Amino acid sequence: MKNLIKKIIIWKLDILAKMYLWRFKPDIIAITGNVGKTSTKEAVTAVLSKTKKVRSGKGNLNNEFGVPLTVIGDWADSYYEAGNSFWFWCKVLLVSFFKFFFIFKYPEVLVLEYGADKPGDISRLVHKYKPKIGIVTAVGDIPVHVEYFSDPDGVAREKSKLVSMLRPADYAILNHDDSMVYDMKEKTKAKVTTFGFTEGADVGLSNFNFRLDDNQKPEGVLFKISTWGSHLPAGRQAFVPAIIHGVLGKSQAFAAGAATCVGLIYDMNLIEVSEALSNYKSPKGRLKILKGIKNTIIIDDTYNAAPASMHLALDTLRELPGKRKIAILGDMLELGKYTVEAHEAVGNLAGSIADILVTVGARGKFIAYSAENQMDSKNIYSFVSSNLAKLKVQELTEEGDLILVKGSQGVRMEKIVEEIMAEPLRKKELLVRQGKKWLRSR
Repeated sequence: MKNLIKKIIIWKLDILAKMYLWRFKPDIIAITGNVGKTSTKEAVTAVLSKTKKVRSGKGNLNNEFGVPLTVIGDWADSYYEAGNSFWFWCKVLLVSFFKFFFIFKYPEVLVLEYGADKPGDISRLVHKYKPKIGIVTAVGDIPVHVEYFSDPDGVAREKSKLVSMLRPADYAILNHDDSMVYDMKEKTKAKVTTFGFTEGADVGLSNFNFRLDDNQKPEGVLFKISTWGSHLPAGRQAFVPAIIHGVLGKSQAFAAGAATCVGLIYDMNLIEVSEALSNYKSPKGRLKILKGIKNTIIIDDTYNAAPASMHLALDTLRELPGKRKIAILGDMLELGKYTVEAHEAVGNLAGSIADILVTVGARGKFIAYSAENQMDSKNIYSFVSSNLAKLKVQELTEEGDLILVKGSQGVRMEKIVEEIMAEPLRKKELLVRQGKKWLRSR
């Protein structure tokens, strides 16, 4: 019965979404990848909002429910408060049907995430909601959701459906630094533009560094964005500096690079793009800088975890100054046969970086075991859940510590951040998964 109701809701959402697209004809920018989708979505939205009316999906509304929900209205906050209740969907369908006839202002551009939990997901979304621009962020050697595919190449093939289904007049924006993504240029008829740190990218990224205050505490990141322009004299290159506050990691530069590609497609210049990026606010739980108790700094990367993003977060921890470095790492889910291998690789890396390691979850024990090859076992602590770990983490912290907290959604690592953050009364503003739906599942 539940499956039947689900199919009926999806069918009605699709009809309504197609009605809105038929009437208002917005450009659709679709983003997929195993890491960086949401940050890229927010960066693209920040850039285009300088000249266009833009709507982007919020949270992880990137599936057969979430995409049409974003097309027909700004329902994300209500969704995260109400969850999948029958009355919520009744309200959505009725209100959206009547608004179709009476609203006269609609976004010029929709910036949407297209997620893939299983084979066929991307194809279905692209078929229903055809984008003008398709962006692929990164795949990585062991992608998330790989347990539902035959191998990592299967994940890459699914993600490539976004660009292979584009038309010749459309645009494919690809990560030049990820070989699996860059190779997708052979699978599309669309105009291809690339971004990345490696030589040959159309939008180049360089001079990446962390921005520190006078006390050597991190404030954000800075880097350069460059591009070859047809309006410039032969052999000349234009570049601008970019500064992003309150967040860390090269992932922010990649998000800015993809957003720059979009801005150039819409005839913005690099100065306009750089100015727009100053308004970019990275999503919660993505390498966000938070003040911790005892005058510590927290790197809050609790939104989700995959091998590629876990390595990026640990590399960030390695490169920053800190009296002691504490890594609090939870399970990475949906890795199938790669589970042990991926967690052991993270353990080896974490053991070479952290002074103290705390693992959370059954799979996290593989991180702990592997880290023992690199660090003293007395500095490694393992817990079954975040609720059990959080008080020990509070006890372990000392003034001046730099603390990374990261894990998959199901491990609920944000509970640990809540325990050690300096401003817990602002948790709804600062942390992921603070809606009623998530808090009920504590």
